[in-house]
Amino acid sequence: MAQTVPDIKKRLAGIDAPGFAVLERSLCADTRKGVKEALAATRRRLDAEEAEAARLRRMYEFEDGLADGRLLVGLDEVGRGPLAGPLAVGAVVLPREPEIAGLNDSKKLSAAQRTSVAEAVKATARAWAVEYVEADEIDAVGISLCLKMAFSRAVRAVEAAGLVPAVVLLDGNPLGFDDREVSVVKGDGCCASVAAASIVAKVERDSLMETYARRFPQYGFEKCKGYASPEHIEAIRAHGLCPLHRKSFCNSLLQQRLF
Repeated sequence: MAQTVPDIKKRLAGIDAPGFAVLERSLCADTRKGVKEALAATRRRLDAEEAEAARLRRMYEFEDGLADGRLLVGLDEVGRGPLAGPLAVGAVVLPREPEIAGLNDSKKLSAAQRTSVAEAVKATARAWAVEYVEADEIDAVGISLCLKMAFSRAVRAVEAAGLVPAVVLLDGNPLGFDDREVSVVKGDGCCASVAAASIVAKVERDSLMETYARRFPQYGFEKCKGYASPEHIEAIRAHGLCPLHRKSFCNSLLQQRLF
């Protein structure tokens, strides 16, 4: 007796590539439209899973080449450009295995995906940290120096956990804050630990800004996260600045809009 189409779909759900190859051969003569569509959909799913596995493998292998067997910490910053809230730098030391599913440039993930991957990073990492530089420090010495301060603090936090990296890997252009520094343009998309640092820093900073939103509800920090959204700018026009605002940023960026 021939299998029903629902039975075949049930067998295909979650099947792996070797199992699919066997089942596909056994159904090659089945002309039913539902069976052909189910086989095609499963083939697309398995192809996508293989492409994702290959992408993730490349991220780890690229980093392996930079580490060359040495201990490596990946770093990335979040919050360089907002009008309010801190600059955040994440630091992550990953083991070679297990590879963390979904690891990617944080900007390519949804908020829910970032939260899920961040939890996996925290559970898997040998060490992780997020260090902040607050608005008053940014106003006092400028964002360039604060970037170096934040990256240095993040490395020290990892070292305080008992891990002394030989390679300090960061996204973007060189900062010159550490003799061990290696920079990779778009590193958050091709280096596993940098992507992990970017995700953890983004999730932690977003959560912090949501907490601040309860203290300063008029600015909508839970939505804009301190960035210069039209609604945020209008709130500044209506209510002025709060202690979380970077006055140096607001004065230069909003002068024409506010006055």
